Amino acid sequence: MAVAVRGSRGGGSAGFNAGLRSLFSYRILVSAMFTLLFLATLSVLLTTHRPTSPYYSSLPSSGNAYVQRTFLALNSDPLKTRLDLIYKQASDHMTLVNAYAAYARKLKLDISRQLRMFDDLAKNFSDVTSKPNYKSSLFESEGAVDEDVLRQFEKEVKEKVKIARLMVAESKESYDNQIKIQKLKDTIFAVNELLIKARKNGAFASLISAKSIPKSLHCLAMRLVEERISHPEKYREEEPKPEFEDPSLYHYAIFSDNVIAVSVVVRSVVKNAEEPWKHVFHVVTDRMNVAAMKVWFRMRPVEGGAHIEVKTVEDFSFLNSSYVPVLRQLENLKLQKFYFQNQAENATKDTSNIKFRNPKYLSMLNHLRFYLPEMYPKLHKILFLDDDVVVQKDLTGLWRIDLDGKVNGAVETCFGSFHRFAQYFNFSHPLIKERFNPKACAWAYGMNIFDLDAWRREKCTEQYHYWQSLNEDRSLWKLGTLPPGLIAFYSTTKSLDKSWHVLGLGYNPSISMDEINKAAVIHYNGNMKPWLDIAMNQYKNLWTKYVDNDMEFVQMCNFGL
Repeated sequence: MAVAVRGSRGGGSAGFNAGLRSLFSYRILVSAMFTLLFLATLSVLLTTHRPTSPYYSSLPSSGNAYVQRTFLALNSDPLKTRLDLIYKQASDHMTLVNAYAAYARKLKLDISRQLRMFDDLAKNFSDVTSKPNYKSSLFESEGAVDEDVLRQFEKEVKEKVKIARLMVAESKESYDNQIKIQKLKDTIFAVNELLIKARKNGAFASLISAKSIPKSLHCLAMRLVEERISHPEKYREEEPKPEFEDPSLYHYAIFSDNVIAVSVVVRSVVKNAEEPWKHVFHVVTDRMNVAAMKVWFRMRPVEGGAHIEVKTVEDFSFLNSSYVPVLRQLENLKLQKFYFQNQAENATKDTSNIKFRNPKYLSMLNHLRFYLPEMYPKLHKILFLDDDVVVQKDLTGLWRIDLDGKVNGAVETCFGSFHRFAQYFNFSHPLIKERFNPKACAWAYGMNIFDLDAWRREKCTEQYHYWQSLNEDRSLWKLGTLPPGLIAFYSTTKSLDKSWHVLGLGYNPSISMDEINKAAVIHYNGNMKPWLDIAMNQYKNLWTKYVDNDMEFVQMCNFGL
C-alpha cells in the first residue's frame, strides 16, 4: 500500500512539471513570433521610400535618418505637415492641368487658346515651387519653417488652384465624352422640336393659303352676282337644250365652285378642239355660286358653238341623306365635331391631321363623281375633268379608246413602291386585307373617261355606297375621294398612256417642259394652284393664257395675272 501511494505521488509531480514546461515553451514561442513581426515592420519602415516633397531632398538616405526626421518633424514642427499638404495640392492640380492639355492635343481640338492657358498654368505651378525664396526657406532648409513665407506660398498656390478649377470647369464639356454626347443629344432634341413645330406651322399656313378664297375670286363672284341682281331680265332661266342629252356628242362633267377655274377648263378644251360645236359641258356647282357661274357664261358665251349646262347639287333630287352615305354621315354629330368644331383652337396642335379634317372631303360637290350614270341617264360616255386642269390638245380621241369592258379609263400613277394601295388604305383592317392587293397600282382622278353603260352593269355606285358606309369612323382610309374611287373601280380601270394626263404642276417643280408640252391635259394637283399667289411661276403661264382677260370683271378684280 505504501509503495502504491508513493508511486502515485511521484507520477503527479512528473505530470505537473511536464505541463509547466509546456507552458513556458508556448510563451517563448509567442514572444519569438512578436519579436519577428516587430523586426519585419521596422524593416518595412526603414526601406519605405520617403515622400517626394523637395524639402526632404537634404535628408540622409539611410532609413534610420528618415524615420528620425519624420518623427522629429511631426513632434517639433507641424508647419512641415502643412507644407506637405499645400505642395501635394499644387502637384495634383498641375498634373490635372497637364492631363487636360495632353488630351486636347490628342483630340486635335480647335482650342489653341485653351491649350496655351493650360500650358501657362502648369508652368506657373512649377515656377511657384521653384522660386528661390520658397526653395531656400521651405524645401532646402533643415530648420523650422518660416510661417510668413509658408503663408505667402499657400496664398499663391490657392490662387493657381482656383484658376485651374475654373479652367477645368469651363473646359470639361470639351473633354468629357459623356457630357459632349449628352449635350449633343439635347441639341438634337431641341432642334427636332423646333423642326416639328416649324413643320406644323408651315403645314397650317400652307393649308390656309391653299384652301382660303383669294380676294380676287371673291371679288369676281360678288361682281357677277351684282350683275345678276342689277339686270335680272338678262339672265332669265332658259329651257334645257336637246344637246345636253345627245349621246352622240362629246360630254364633259366639271364639278366646282370656282368660276375662273371652270372658265379656263372650258376655254382650253374649246380652243384645242377640232369640232368645238360637238362638245357639251355639264357644270355643277353649289347654291352659293350658281348665280355667278351662270352670269359668267351668259356674259362670255363659249366659243365655237360649244354647249354649256350649269346646275346646282340641289337640282338632283335623288341626292339626299337617305340615299347618299356622305350626306347621312354629315348628319352625325360626332363627325360634325371632328370636321367643324374647335378647328381654329386645335389647328396647330393636331397638324398631322389638318388635311384629314378639311370638310371638303365630305362635300357633296366632291362626291358627285360617283353618281354620273344617275345624273346623266341618257349618256353612254362622259369625260370627267377637275377644275385645276388645262387642256392642250383635242380630247375626242379618248372617246375612241376601247376600254375592254372596263368602267374607268385613267392614267396610273404608281412607280416602284409609291402610289400603291398600301399608301391609301389601312391594311391592318381585315376587310381591306381580305379584298385588296396592297401592291395594286393607283390611278389619278382629274381626267377620267367613264363608260356609263359598263358602270351601270358593274354597279360601281353600289360598291361605293357599301365601302363609304363602312368608313364612317375613318378606319379604312383617312380622306378624299380617291380611296373610295380606287375601291369602287377596283379591277374595272383601264390604264391610259401617260401623255394623256401629266400631274404634279401644283407641287412638283421638277417636271420637264418636254413632258408637259406633249401632254393632252396638265393637272395642277397640290396646294400651289395657278390662281393663287403661291403658284409656281414656271407653270403659271400655261394656265393664265386661257384666262379671259377681256372680261371686265376680271380686270376690275385685279387678278394680277
